[in-house]
Amino acid sequence: MLGHQFVTAAAIAASVLFILSLGGLSNQEKAKRAVWYGIAGMGLAVFFTMLGPGIGGYWLMVPLMLIGAAIGAVVAKKVEMTEMPQLVAALHSFVGLAAVFVGWNAEMERARVVAMRAAGESMDSLSAFAATLSHKTPAELTFLQVEVVLGVFIGAVTFTGSVIAFGKLAGKMDGKPKQFPGGHLLNAGAAALSLVLAIAYLNGAGFWTLLLIAILAFFIGWHLIMGIGGADMPVVVSMLNSYSGWAAAAIGFTLSNDLLIVTGALVGSSGAILSYIMCKAMNRKFVNVILGGFGGTSGPAAEIEGEQVSIDAGGVSSALNDADSVIIVPGYGMAVAQAQNAVSELVRKLRGAGKEVRFGIHPVAGRLPGHMNVLLAEAKVPYDIVLEMDEINDDFASTDVVIVIGSNDIVNPAAQEDPNSPIAGMPVLRVWEAKQVFVCKRGQGTGYSGIENPLFFKDNTRMFYGDARQSIDSLLPQLD
Repeated sequence: MLGHQFVTAAAIAASVLFILSLGGLSNQEKAKRAVWYGIAGMGLAVFFTMLGPGIGGYWLMVPLMLIGAAIGAVVAKKVEMTEMPQLVAALHSFVGLAAVFVGWNAEMERARVVAMRAAGESMDSLSAFAATLSHKTPAELTFLQVEVVLGVFIGAVTFTGSVIAFGKLAGKMDGKPKQFPGGHLLNAGAAALSLVLAIAYLNGAGFWTLLLIAILAFFIGWHLIMGIGGADMPVVVSMLNSYSGWAAAAIGFTLSNDLLIVTGALVGSSGAILSYIMCKAMNRKFVNVILGGFGGTSGPAAEIEGEQVSIDAGGVSSALNDADSVIIVPGYGMAVAQAQNAVSELVRKLRGAGKEVRFGIHPVAGRLPGHMNVLLAEAKVPYDIVLEMDEINDDFASTDVVIVIGSNDIVNPAAQEDPNSPIAGMPVLRVWEAKQVFVCKRGQGTGYSGIENPLFFKDNTRMFYGDARQSIDSLLPQLD
C-alpha cells in the first residue's frame, strides 16, 4: 500500500486533469483530447485511492470493480447517440444512491465509535474508516453528522429524480407533467419534515431519522421530476448533473477524501452553471422550471389558421439547386433517425456546388445540452459552419432555404407571437423569416412536448414528411 503523500499527490494530479477536461469540453476541436484527460484523471484517482492507507478487502473490491467495468463497456458499446441523455440520467442515479448508502454506513460507524468511547472499550478492532472517526472530537463528529444528512438528502433526491428523468427521456413514461393534488405544497411539506428530522438526528434521535429523511427525499425527487414536462428535459438533465456533483462532494467530506470533494464540486458547479445557461436560453427562471416546467400561461393558445402543405424530394432538391444560401436546423428527430451522416453528405454536395451552407443550433436542441453539436462532430461536419442561435438568428431573413430536421419548439414562432403559448418568451431560431422553409418530419403530430407549431402552417413552409435519413438520402441523387 502507498502512503498518504502519494495519494495526496495523485489527487492533485487527477484534479488538474479533471479541470483540463472540463475546460476542453467547451471547444469542439479540443473535446476529444478533453475526454482523454478525464479518463486519465479518473484512472489515476481510482488506482491511487485503492492503494491508499487504510484500504483493504481487495478480495471483494477487485472483482466488483471488474464486474462494473465489464458492464460499463457493454453498455457503452450498445448505447446509440440518441440514447445518451437517458444514459446520463441513469448514471446520475447511481451517484445519488451511492451517497445514500455511504451516509447510512457512516452514521452506523459513527454511532459505534460513540458507544465504544462512552463504554471505555478499546478501538483496536475498528475498521479503517471508524478508526479515523475515533480520533475526532465531539464537535468534529457533529460536523460529520451534518455532512451525512446532507449527503443522504441530496443523494436520495438525485436518485429518484434521475430514475424518472431516465423514464421520460427513454419514452418509458409519459413526458407530460403530472403531480399529486397539492403539487408544490407536498414537496414543501416533505422538505420541511426532512428539516425537522435532520434537527432531531443532530440531537441524537438515532438512525431511524436518516431512513425517514431518505424516504421523504426519494418522494421529493420522484414528485419533482414527475411534475416537469418533456420540453424542460435539457434543464432537468443538467440540474440532476449538478445534484449528483454535490452529492459526491458530500460523500467526499464524509470519507475525508479530498479528490472526491474537488471532483464533486467541479461537477456540481459546472452543472449549476449549465442549468443557468439553459434557463437563460429558454428565458425561464431556474426555480420556475424545476418547480413545474414551462407553465405560467394566462389563457388559451392562439388558434392556428391554414393547413400543412407537403412537398416531395423533387421539389426540395429543385429549391436547393436554385438556392445560394442554406441553413440547416437539426433537432432530436435527426438524432432518432440517425440522419447525421446523410446530412453531412448533403452539406458536402451543396458546398461542392458553391453554395453557402451553415447550421443553426439552439442551446436546448435535442434532449441534452450540446446533443446536436456532438452528432454533427461525429458525422465530421466542419466546426466552423456550426453556429449558435445568437450567431445566426439575424441571417435567416437573407437566406434562401432553411431545412428543419426534427425540430419543433426551438423553431416555433408562437414563442414570440402568442403570449398564451406554453413557450411564450422563449428565444427561438427565426427560421420563418427565410424565403423558403422545408420541415423534415415523420407526421403531423405535435411531437415530444405536445405543443402545436404555427411554422408548419405558414405560406413559405412546406412539410417534407418521412424518416429524416431516408428523406435526406432521397435528395442527394437529385442535386446538381
